[in-house]
Amino acid sequence: MIRFLIHLPKRIWLFLIGAVLSSLQNIMTAFVQIAANKGRSILTTLGIIIAVTSTISVVSVVQGFGNYMTQMVRGYGTQFMIVHPYNPSGRHGFGGNNAKLNMADIRAVRQACSAIKRLTPFIYTNNAKLSYGQVIAEDVPVRGVTESYQTIRHFFVDSGRFFGPVDVQNGAQVVVLGRTLLKLLECDDSIVGDNIDIDGRRFVVSGILESKGSLMGEDQDKTVMIPYTTALNLYPELRESVPFLLEANSEEDIGLAASQLTRVLRRRHGLKPGQPDDFLIQRQDQMLKEFENLRNAASGVLAGIVGISLLVGGIGIMNMMLVSVSERTREIGLRKSVGGRRRDILLQFLTEAVVLCTVGGVIGVFFGYVMMTIASMHPKMVDVSVPLWSVALALAFAACTGVFFGIVPAFKAALLNPIEALRHE
Repeated sequence: MIRFLIHLPKRIWLFLIGAVLSSLQNIMTAFVQIAANKGRSILTTLGIIIAVTSTISVVSVVQGFGNYMTQMVRGYGTQFMIVHPYNPSGRHGFGGNNAKLNMADIRAVRQACSAIKRLTPFIYTNNAKLSYGQVIAEDVPVRGVTESYQTIRHFFVDSGRFFGPVDVQNGAQVVVLGRTLLKLLECDDSIVGDNIDIDGRRFVVSGILESKGSLMGEDQDKTVMIPYTTALNLYPELRESVPFLLEANSEEDIGLAASQLTRVLRRRHGLKPGQPDDFLIQRQDQMLKEFENLRNAASGVLAGIVGISLLVGGIGIMNMMLVSVSERTREIGLRKSVGGRRRDILLQFLTEAVVLCTVGGVIGVFFGYVMMTIASMHPKMVDVSVPLWSVALALAFAACTGVFFGIVPAFKAALLNPIEALRHE
């Protein structure tokens, strides 16, 4: 690139230098005009300032909450997937339809799929009744799983212990409680070792789960976990509709694991080529990508809606420039009378409009940073940072607004008749 510039003809170098000097002169003239009309310039750029500040604030907040949710989802693991029984007509879930998925299928997947690191059945019901002494909690979600569930989904205990493989093999009546259940049962960590009743069966509390908070409006701490063998004995109607969770060896092996288990289940279920699967695979990595796409789309849409206020600011810029052209008619006539060309007049007024919008954009960026800094100080606010791309986009839109709404006043100035302009009072 440097070698190319060195070998440019002299006349092109002179043209480029002249263009740069002319642009600098127009920019200096624009700042002189802004300084000469401070009050009017501030009021005129107020719309641009508000628009840029709002755009940066909205994008930063959406991105901040999006990053928070993405990190939370990643905290639940990105190498796992859930396999549900699925009715090709469109219904799927944790049972209650004609699709079949039983323990024999799960054992076959475990044995035949080399890309799977861990696997657990997932017996689920959300309307269990718990009682502890005289206290009753209803509509409680119960999950029947193996000891691998805590590793797959990062659900670990911070008091007591999680049930082990011996408990699962023997169908032991042990239970692990989420933190919300302690509130519902009006107890504390001392409940470990005590008995509670689940749908009329006596269970021993072996541990209390770490607090996980809410995800997508669902309280992750309102849960009860028991061995899946115990859950099948407690809810025998779910034996032929057993979802399961699995963890791939690595994030790169998720696709391979999905392909392997698809092949095994289709073969076991006797599905022919062209027939739809009677099971549904939900991959956490795909859910994460969809969520990130949704976050970016929301940022764009909200920024676009807020950016409409740039039109209001642009109209104000155009109005001021038209007034400026009227006030400086004699100046324009004088410049033309001494050899000023139309394009010189056009570029001068167009540069003033762009500089005015850009100055408003810079001020808006400053206020946007200030607002986000203050918002980040709130203890319940997620970490909010202003993306550099949003700053660049806001300034670019501000400059484009100056070009778009400054072109009409600039053309009006360029087309003025010099004789009529000099006669103007």
